[in-house]
Amino acid sequence: MPLSWDEFRFVKAVADRGGLTAAAAQLGINHSTAFRRLTALEAGLGVQLFDRLRTGYVPTACGQAMIEAATRIEADVTRFERAAAGRGDTPSGELRVTAPAGFAADLLMPILAAFGARYPDIRIALILSEEALNLSRRDADVAIRVSRDPRGTLVGRRLAAVAWAVYGLADRAYGDLAAEDWISPDPSVAGGSFTRFLAARVPADRVRLRINTVTGLDAAVSAGLGIGPLPCFAADANPALRRLSGPHPELGADLWVLTHPDLRHAARVRVFMEHCAEAMLPLRPRFEGR
Repeated sequence: MPLSWDEFRFVKAVADRGGLTAAAAQLGINHSTAFRRLTALEAGLGVQLFDRLRTGYVPTACGQAMIEAATRIEADVTRFERAAAGRGDTPSGELRVTAPAGFAADLLMPILAAFGARYPDIRIALILSEEALNLSRRDADVAIRVSRDPRGTLVGRRLAAVAWAVYGLADRAYGDLAAEDWISPDPSVAGGSFTRFLAARVPADRVRLRINTVTGLDAAVSAGLGIGPLPCFAADANPALRRLSGPHPELGADLWVLTHPDLRHAARVRVFMEHCAEAMLPLRPRFEGR
């Protein structure tokens, strides 16, 4: 039975998602189509690719071999796509940009508006996420990322330091901060650095809420649920809040604009990174809490 890339991609999706329903959603087909497709594929090959267990679909030895082949094919296809995209010599086409959700409203949108006016032939696909998307897989072409050392296999430039301080409501008086109710980022945020910061200063029973996004953290402090650490660039602009501490160096990170090395010479990537650097330069004092 001759196989196409679609069959390999389909089997890998079933394995990655652990079953047909999630795989079908990923591939944009319905469950019954996915079921018929897998049944026909196994019948054509004369082998079973998955054991159907109550906990999900588990690859057989043949299924695992097909998944490994699909992984290699996917990597080759992605490398080719990056290489082809990197040879573009005019600033046009679609550009996938990922950034933290907290940057969207008052910071990133004016930058994108100015960029769109300057380069009308480039279409932006914006992915707002607290997670660091994989640029090697081309989940995005450019990442605006806050991290202490994000580069790894990526290339780009540091735009500013990002300072954090403790904030509370502007119209409320505070005494001993350790006795206040606190809001904390979830341990999954920033490698647990915020959890360690609070553990050294606040009794565990004073942490009344943990949350996994900076946007949610800002909203919780603004609603009066407690005090907590926030990035100065956002919290200083919120009239409902005031600083209760100076910036804490152990919470600080850096703001970067990054891309994959294969894409750095693509015209649309290059002009976007240059535009971001120009636009962010006047905002450095705000990011650095000055």
